[in-house]
Amino acid sequence: MSIPKQVVHLTTVHHPFDPRIFHKECKSLQQAGYDVTLLAQRDENGGVADKPIRHLPLKKYKSKWKRMIFGTWQAYRQAKLIDADVYHFHDPELLPVGWLLKKKTDAVVIYDVHEDYYTSILQKDYMKPNVKKAVAAGYRLLEKLLSKNMGICLAEKYYKDTHPTGTCVLNYPTVNEKFIEHTRTGEAEDAVIYTGNVTEVRGALLHAKLPVIDPSLSVHFVGKCPSQLAEKMYEVAGQEKDRLDIEGINRFIEKEVIEERYLGRNWLAGIALFPPTDHYMRKELTKFFEYMNAGLPVICSDFPVWKDFIEKHQCGIAVDPYDDQAVREAIDYLRTHPEEAKVMGENGKKAVMEELNWNTQEQILLRWYESLLDEKPAGMEG
Repeated sequence: MSIPKQVVHLTTVHHPFDPRIFHKECKSLQQAGYDVTLLAQRDENGGVADKPIRHLPLKKYKSKWKRMIFGTWQAYRQAKLIDADVYHFHDPELLPVGWLLKKKTDAVVIYDVHEDYYTSILQKDYMKPNVKKAVAAGYRLLEKLLSKNMGICLAEKYYKDTHPTGTCVLNYPTVNEKFIEHTRTGEAEDAVIYTGNVTEVRGALLHAKLPVIDPSLSVHFVGKCPSQLAEKMYEVAGQEKDRLDIEGINRFIEKEVIEERYLGRNWLAGIALFPPTDHYMRKELTKFFEYMNAGLPVICSDFPVWKDFIEKHQCGIAVDPYDDQAVREAIDYLRTHPEEAKVMGENGKKAVMEELNWNTQEQILLRWYESLLDEKPAGMEG
């Protein structure tokens, strides 16, 4: 009997139970027979005993700079001790770690690109415009140099523009059996749901305004939200602030809890009214797939890529996020046309079941791992 190949996933930024890293990639690899270890920060709630993946906790730093210096060094030392066949890292700050592992071992090293980091840097409000451009250009050059001869894993199709040799392993949802069995029946509540991290660039203040636009509507946020931002959201909602339910102030919400919330009520829609930014306008949000998986119509911003996606799958309504009347009409349409809303939800669920699901990407990931390991110790171009 052959010894299982050892795989180490590394992150100093993401939560140890991050959906893409833990619930998709690590679980899929373990189920395929790999010996998987996850190097990630300690779970803030302290629970790992019931999790199926070996988790070696890294020290958690309050300071971003300390994390980037000491956290990355700790990640490198622990990773090197394992002597794995594959090292798969998930954060730009771990590029030097990946480079060292590539240089000091004969292992396969994979850089998993979760975000368009170049445009993410350009939208940092705390930097001056010239500084942002310089930092973004410096990052792109450093990324190109350090990731040379690594496997490049891409979470979005359009990342191919900047990483043409990368392999797309898209961030589609795992199909939840409970969602398959669940059917929307009866009248939808005057309530919409938003899941995932809550930030201004992800539309927090636009979403907080919804009860002002439509006072009969309540908005529920299920995801980590900084307390200062929550206060700003309550200010935006004003007299309607009681219609905002923010679950996750200063704390991570696990995937299992989010899935329970989807099934807990008969939501009118899942929402993603983002302001226009280069970082998000070209992305197919993971949020879309999750709403669709849960059988919810989607109300989102009318960016061309998003609008085309919604129209292709006939699964929701795309509107100008700054046009209050258009937003109100979209909400009211779903409310007054329950059969059409139900069909949108069913269309979305069908698209996820047939095409936009993790099973399709799992096969790509496993075949790619096999090909990379077959090439060992030769260099890789991604």
